[in-house]
Amino acid sequence: MPSRLETERDGRVLIVRLENPPRNFMDRQMVAELTGLVRALATDSSVGSVVLTGKPDDQFVTHYDVAEMLANAERSGLEVSARVAGASYRTATGVARLPRARGALRKTPLGGMLDLQGLHTLFRLIERLDKVVIAAINGQALSIGCELALACDIRYIADDARAIGLPEITIGLLPGAGGTQRLARTVGPARALELILEARLLTPTEALAAGLVHRVVPHEQLLAEARDTAHRLSRRTPISITAAKRAVWEGASGPLDVGLALERKWFMAALSRPAARRAMRRYVREVERTGHAPWAEEAGRDAWRQGTALDLLAEDD
Repeated sequence: MPSRLETERDGRVLIVRLENPPRNFMDRQMVAELTGLVRALATDSSVGSVVLTGKPDDQFVTHYDVAEMLANAERSGLEVSARVAGASYRTATGVARLPRARGALRKTPLGGMLDLQGLHTLFRLIERLDKVVIAAINGQALSIGCELALACDIRYIADDARAIGLPEITIGLLPGAGGTQRLARTVGPARALELILEARLLTPTEALAAGLVHRVVPHEQLLAEARDTAHRLSRRTPISITAAKRAVWEGASGPLDVGLALERKWFMAALSRPAARRAMRRYVREVERTGHAPWAEEAGRDAWRQGTALDLLAEDD
């Protein structure tokens, strides 16, 4: 079976193109391949940033393969309460940890729970990756396509991408791969709930106004723009990327004291690394040499932002 992923290496940037013709639906195979790739990236220090996009020029990830979801539902044939569903999920994911149990479990009515677990695992791995992950949304991003983009750190969308959103309620469901939680954290609970209940799909301009995406880019410039950003951010240290992602994702949605404790912990961990000490020494020398703070001057500020003032990833200064 053809791979669902095509990768291209460009220095410290990895471009990942997602492909499942003819409609570019996400399915079990794409989830498995993408999960394997992200797990491998977690131990690959030579990659600093990742760009996810659709391989078809006008398709990102349209949505999940509904036929695959339907097969899982019909295999079960049971109507269950939310309480029973929760207990079943815990049972299925617990049993799946046993040797050789996963394949057998997939043939039972609980098999669909494994697909849901796989999606949640994939998106949490992306969020915790010590690399910046950029979604270059080059076409429609509905349902799981939108949820995948929400799990990325930065979202750029082509100006002709037609629509992005979570329309699951129109087929009697709700977003199930983290869409309710990530959309609410991105655009606010009230707006997220209205978008989900109304099954509203946003144009690129509307998505930008809502805060769902960070930038709308002409289609022909989308990948180049995402690539340029990926190169710039690949010059950050892995621990500072991890620290920022964990502090924001896990701290900003809880009580302030919890968020402050997370920020403090990661700040001290980053401060202890040689790269931070080298950078601070260079900054102090610049202040002493020029008589002003580099961040206060446009040229100096841009060099530090671009990561060209010094190489944070070098072995020594």
